Amino acid sequence: MNTLGDRAVKNTLERLHKRAAGDWRVFLRAVPRVISGALAGRGAVESAKPLLREAFIPIDAAQGRAIYQLARAAGARRIVEFGCSFGISTIYLAAAVRDNGGGKVITTEMEPNKVSQALANFEAAGLSGMIDLRAGDALQTLAGLNDPVDLVFLDGWKELCLPVLKQLEPALRPNAVILCDDMRAFRRTLKPYVDYVRSPYGPYVSMGLPLGDELEFSVYQPPSASSRPVPDRS
Repeated sequence: MNTLGDRAVKNTLERLHKRAAGDWRVFLRAVPRVISGALAGRGAVESAKPLLREAFIPIDAAQGRAIYQLARAAGARRIVEFGCSFGISTIYLAAAVRDNGGGKVITTEMEPNKVSQALANFEAAGLSGMIDLRAGDALQTLAGLNDPVDLVFLDGWKELCLPVLKQLEPALRPNAVILCDDMRAFRRTLKPYVDYVRSPYGPYVSMGLPLGDELEFSVYQPPSASSRPVPDRS
């Protein structure tokens, strides 16, 4: 049995996915803000941001199992996540780290309410020891990582996905896996990100996966990666 079958993990994820299904109520309350914002020349996300503090906006269970499997296949033991929210995706990633032999998921979240609830959810799942939750701006909380990173999951504010990735690049090990969520809903906002990871002259090979709102799946292959050994962290 893998960690996703652990009773505490399973019960916590089921509870959180059930709560996340109520996000539509938050989005419904946001409609008047979006309309008034549009009339004032503001974007939908900017107008709805105060209410989105209450929303999960999570990956679904199928995506969760997929990122768990990708992390297992990559042997990921050091994972960085941008955008923890209430911790659903973090739990899937931490389960993979545990089953890969131990390690750490470094995640970040700006909203204090989400930080406190995420910490409680990690405790309920029995995975707190696998997770380092850093509160604040990701460009600050994820700065200066030195140990090699095996996998990155980008699911925070979409305008920041590319800056966060570029900041993390010095820490990426060769063949590190990069996953970026919500490619369909934020296609225009994420176009610079897609152009970067799909550039034939860049250090990535990348493609979209039909999971949830589409997941961009990239593998980091810097020059001479084939001649650089993968660090032994056993």
